Amino acid sequence: MAPKPLPPRLPETDLTRHRRLRDQGSLERAELEAILDAGFVCHLGVVVEGRPLVVPTVYGRDERELYLHGSVASRSLAGDLPVCVTVTHIDGLVLARSVFEHGVNYRSAMIHGIARKVTDPEEKLEGLRRLTEHATPGQWSYARRPNRKELAATTLLALSLEEASVKIRSGAPDDGDGPDAELGLWAGVLPLTSVWGEPVADPALPSGTAVPGHIARRAGTRHA
Repeated sequence: MAPKPLPPRLPETDLTRHRRLRDQGSLERAELEAILDAGFVCHLGVVVEGRPLVVPTVYGRDERELYLHGSVASRSLAGDLPVCVTVTHIDGLVLARSVFEHGVNYRSAMIHGIARKVTDPEEKLEGLRRLTEHATPGQWSYARRPNRKELAATTLLALSLEEASVKIRSGAPDDGDGPDAELGLWAGVLPLTSVWGEPVADPALPSGTAVPGHIARRAGTRHA
């Protein structure tokens, strides 16, 4: 039996409650999914041997879980530990009339839970497929897939998307109707956009090896 889908609204818990800038918070699961789908690198926060570690890693997802990938030697991927995963996109600098009012337009998600180590071979392969396709759609079918030895050397964690916090800031500076508006200074937003460049071939490739279409088509586009 297929598991029940997660509710469209995120639960408000002690970990996810917005205590500051509540107007920038969102409880919509669709907002969480959009933030996750717009990126492919997250930061995994975990306490290991009494010390906090924050590790950048790639991820993929299905409707219920986030999959995180790494080496079996990584202490941060031990599994069965409380973790916090963050994904952040910077959309621009908010340049106000006073330095105090400066800010950032951003989209951010924090996911809390107990990360479990994926040990079932079929689920592990499916999780790695989702992770690969999330970063580069079409690559799983194009490239050689992992063999048994490579799978054994890879750790895959699964983290439920049930408990998460979302914050989004957009728009102009907040001091346009205050006393600083009389200063006559420029204020506004300096947007930031990341796009994929032209593919650069491995020098070891035989001459004439064509760039596959699923990669070539991404040049000049945003990940999302």
